[in-house]
Amino acid sequence: MKESSSRLNTFMSTTFQKLPKAPNLTEMTYLRIKQSVLTGSIEPSFRLTEEHIATQLGVSKSPVREALNRLEGEGLIRIEARRGASVRQFSRKEVTDLYNLRVALELHSISDASITRTVLSELEESIKRTEEILKAGDRLAHIEEDLRFHRILAEATGNGELCSVFENVQQKTLLCRYRSYELSATSSPLTHKKIYKALTQGRISEAQDAMRNHIVYVRDRLLEDIDNR
Repeated sequence: MKESSSRLNTFMSTTFQKLPKAPNLTEMTYLRIKQSVLTGSIEPSFRLTEEHIATQLGVSKSPVREALNRLEGEGLIRIEARRGASVRQFSRKEVTDLYNLRVALELHSISDASITRTVLSELEESIKRTEEILKAGDRLAHIEEDLRFHRILAEATGNGELCSVFENVQQKTLLCRYRSYELSATSSPLTHKKIYKALTQGRISEAQDAMRNHIVYVRDRLLEDIDNR
């Protein structure tokens, strides 16, 4: 028991560094924990308690509790009474359901989006940033930029309800996306270029086909990874 506690203390001290005092301490706590979750610094087997995290970050348990509740709401962690929190692990069915829903949402976004010059410019800039980020090998930045590309199309629909649902699905796929980085990272800019090119030419069906293939490819790579574990 003591050995396990010592190991957890060592892990936590190297994962989390004390935060500087700031007005919005809850937001900073949330961002620090979320980054650690998404970058794979926290193994799913580790139990994260409010007390341990608060000690390592140098804050009270209140902002930690709020941050953990927010992360649970986003589907990134699971909280169990008297056992603490742990990084969420997705089952085969959950991955399938999540990515199939993404297909439906993303294809609708393309069909309903107002593809203006501004939107096309934003998509083009996103592709350039993705290529630069891939060269730099920044995983978290790549995931965020990849999601930004898809968010641009959702927001171009002007449908607030769609964007709300889309954002919720995006948050849940964040953790999956990090674990699929090695499996699908280099395919993103290539597929995004196909989608962008089709949209510049007004070929909506072609853009939808590219989007569907893009999402299904990532989904299938994730499922293969789950099956091989």
